[in-house]
Amino acid sequence: MSTPSETAKPEGGRKLDFTGLESLPVTVAASPASAAASFVVRVLPAADPAAPVLLMIPAIAMKAKFYLPMLAALRDRGLSAASVDLRAQGESLPALGESANYGYRQMLETDLPAIVAAVRERFPQAPLYLFGHSLGGQLALLYSATVPGELAGVVTMATGSVYWRSFPWRRWPIVLLGSQYVHAVSRLRGHWAGGKLMAGPMAGGVMVDWSRHATTGRYRPRGSRVNYDRLLRDNPARVLMLSLESDPLGPKSTVDFLADRLRAANVTRRHLDANSGVRNLNHFTWVKDGPVLSELIAEWINETP
Repeated sequence: MSTPSETAKPEGGRKLDFTGLESLPVTVAASPASAAASFVVRVLPAADPAAPVLLMIPAIAMKAKFYLPMLAALRDRGLSAASVDLRAQGESLPALGESANYGYRQMLETDLPAIVAAVRERFPQAPLYLFGHSLGGQLALLYSATVPGELAGVVTMATGSVYWRSFPWRRWPIVLLGSQYVHAVSRLRGHWAGGKLMAGPMAGGVMVDWSRHATTGRYRPRGSRVNYDRLLRDNPARVLMLSLESDPLGPKSTVDFLADRLRAANVTRRHLDANSGVRNLNHFTWVKDGPVLSELIAEWINETP
């Protein structure tokens, strides 16, 4: 599995405009369920303070600054955009090696509420959308299900179920065995150091929750009492789900599988191939096609639900 550059460069040598880039500090206090943590939300505001704002939630082990080209492209379409690192990643503190173990529960029930509140405070007049990549898309969908009606919508990129049966059948053995291996190593060591199955390091609790979903198809974060499967099924959110033709990590079948679980949602599915105008159809390199993707997203936002 290849590791992308920290900040993707756009196609065609287009110069990116980060004028007006802001930083919003967010602090999460320690609680019985979560250690203290701090985050930096990077914001590119549109000229119109009431323009829709999209909050980018990263994939596993990806840094928020990787998505800055996409934020610039969204602002070029008249939208405000923001990105933030996951707990113990990138600019968030404490760093991975210095932080307590954590999983989906802390990200969904502690971190995202605080981060979303900070973005709402910065843009009190603007409708708020979550824009998640891969794991970030799963977190966006699950979080939105806990606050039905409070978000304007969710956009996901290369986000599918990681349940082994959602993949093409020829890949079933390697996905099932691989997820069990990740689970065992993450529980034993308390962290995932990275490797061929998952390139970047992550907290053991995240990978245990990830691998449990891969094995069972259910979202049952360790220590949480929230029935995420039921909430996901009943979530009335407006959702745009994008998949990529050349993406072995989130193939079309896995995105369709996850979309089918959103029984109450207003889902728009777009599978992007060579005819879509997107040239980079890989799990990571799609960020280089910000101008095309931002136009697609802006058109979806402006459609009548």
